[in-house]
Amino acid sequence: MSQERARRRDRQVYLRSHPVLFALLAATRRRPAARIGTTVVAHSRDAFTDGLVRVPLDRTAEGTTGGAAGRLTGGGLLFDQEGDDHRGSRRGLAESLGADGVNRLRPVWTEVLDRRLKPLADGQPVDLVDVAAELSGATAAALLGLTVDPLALASAARAAAAAGAREHLPGFPFPSHRRAAERAAAHLNALLDRATRNASTGPEAEAGAGSGPEVGARAGVRAGTEAGTGAGTEAGVEAGTGLAAMLAVAAINTTVAGLPRAAAWCADADLWAYAETAPEALTSELLRVTAPTPLLPRVAAAAGTVAGRPVRRGDRLLLIARHAVGAHDRDPSPSDPAPPQTAQLVFGAGPHACPGARLARLQLIDALSALAPYRPVVHTARADRASALPSWATLTVIATRRPPAPGDPAGRSDG
Repeated sequence: MSQERARRRDRQVYLRSHPVLFALLAATRRRPAARIGTTVVAHSRDAFTDGLVRVPLDRTAEGTTGGAAGRLTGGGLLFDQEGDDHRGSRRGLAESLGADGVNRLRPVWTEVLDRRLKPLADGQPVDLVDVAAELSGATAAALLGLTVDPLALASAARAAAAAGAREHLPGFPFPSHRRAAERAAAHLNALLDRATRNASTGPEAEAGAGSGPEVGARAGVRAGTEAGTGAGTEAGVEAGTGLAAMLAVAAINTTVAGLPRAAAWCADADLWAYAETAPEALTSELLRVTAPTPLLPRVAAAAGTVAGRPVRRGDRLLLIARHAVGAHDRDPSPSDPAPPQTAQLVFGAGPHACPGARLARLQLIDALSALAPYRPVVHTARADRASALPSWATLTVIATRRPPAPGDPAGRSDG
């Protein structure tokens, strides 16, 4: 087991899904920023930060995350709001994903981990991609206060993201790609629309009770109905569905991409002991080297500079989080982690920082801590060629030891 083996395996999720893009980024990464036609690629930490906080961004432009979210949800959400509306929506979401809100959600994903990892004790393989899908789907449903099958929600959110991802990448958008994205978005919205209407008009809504952990009083549905013409109205329910779709896509795809990759790296580099002695440092370092969202596509709304390179209004920006945090050239070291201000860049910076960072970190801490007693190794791995983010399609692990029984700290080795 070694860091080299871990890095070699993890590289496959890039080479199998987006080989041309990965080669392009590797070829230009020695420069802080590079211009390719009307696209500016930001590699260094300073260039990445400049692109997020020093260049005015068009949040709804074609080929950006915001543009894709607008088409997914029909608009009216965080990405195409301005001024007080935008700040107010972000504040509401941040409250739902704050310390109290995340702690209320925690039992949802720990139950999934406890149940889904039990087969490891019997020597059976466990697919961590499937575990991550159920975990993230259940968490998203609880966050939104909706009763919906976690795996069905995860499948729909992953399909919607994958179908829309092609528009993030350089190249000519084919009409078939747009139609596929529209079909996938319609399926996700239909699934959530049914759940949102039930949550808004059912007996539990009238009684003020939630079906899952109360995080900001049904944060997703409430935010949507308040964005419309009033609770229970057609416009309000549609807005609630839109917000639910946006949150589900972001939360589910990031978790399904990041958790199995982090676990595989931990297994290949034999870092499991750190999950028991320094779980926060291990999690921070694994998030840094895997960078679940490795690049952020943006469009400049006005002129600016990125690492001293001029940026014109309308220029496309590719902000490479993977390179900004040194994922490509610095191995994870829980005993000597990267500075927090560097590691945090995997979640963005400034007003564009991801409000779900706390949730993502705690989920991964709990997942690695639950796996560590088994000291699992990778059994099979197959990269996902169609996913929105660099991901494994399947990643099965098997235990090399059984968790120690109470009073028996040593445990029993199976190998």
